[in-house]
Amino acid sequence: RNMSSAGPEGRKKMRECEGLIDSLVYYIQGAIADHEPNDKATENCVCILHNLSYQLELELPESYAQSIYVQRRNISNNDKTPGCFGTRSRKVKEKQQDTPLPEEKSNPKGVESLWHSTLIRIYLSLIAKSTRSYTQEASLGALQNLTAGTGPMPLAVARTVVQRANGLPSIRAMLHVSHPAVKKTAVSLLRNLSRNPSLQNDIAREVLPDLVSALPECVPGSEVACETTASICYTLFNLTQGSSHNARLLLSAHGLPKIIAISINDSNMFSKASRAASVLLYSLWLHTDLHSAYKK
Repeated sequence: RNMSSAGPEGRKKMRECEGLIDSLVYYIQGAIADHEPNDKATENCVCILHNLSYQLELELPESYAQSIYVQRRNISNNDKTPGCFGTRSRKVKEKQQDTPLPEEKSNPKGVESLWHSTLIRIYLSLIAKSTRSYTQEASLGALQNLTAGTGPMPLAVARTVVQRANGLPSIRAMLHVSHPAVKKTAVSLLRNLSRNPSLQNDIAREVLPDLVSALPECVPGSEVACETTASICYTLFNLTQGSSHNARLLLSAHGLPKIIAISINDSNMFSKASRAASVLLYSLWLHTDLHSAYKK
């Protein structure tokens, strides 16, 4: 577990170590099958896999990268990449939705297991069944790592989490835990998932009211809580930017007074949350059909 956090070279060596990843996955599968998701060894295994999934898409061996990206050769490198917020053209959205997803191998080996649906389901199972905060945080963090970026692999993992493995209920439950780091990582994962236009309506329907309820009544007083609040605002931004219906959902969940209160901040210390709330307010105001509802 310590060695897996030793940087890019350490991660590379461990990913290449024959049988290591397979053994970790095998152990966790056994622990879940035996209804023992809370033992320390399982926590260690998940934390190792969490670290090995960090920047995976960037650090993949060339052979894997070529096989994953082979279907994207005809897509121009000059196309605008969709960001967290700002101008997001319909063309970019369509390209992201139409990108062919990498096909899974039925029997993944080694590094291939790190983004396989089998391991994604294991993470979701641990999030739901484990009561160890480190195990929950590492499982959420691994999914957060795997859904970072805009390539075919993060998109495939995001679709597996939301649509194929029905993972949103387990992630949603983590918005209501008392452990700040677990909540922060759950929100960061949802922020990644919400960047995919094809998943936004599913996420809004299942999780948007919970995101609003997780917002504080004003700017929070700690750095972790401030970062979590900013992430919630940017997630809500992604969900409502292109959808008047989702903006109305936010309104119905009584989110507007909270967002206004967070946006008003005289202190520079925790301005990150206020800035995110202001960006969200500006975006919500662009839905002109909702102006009368907002004013009420």
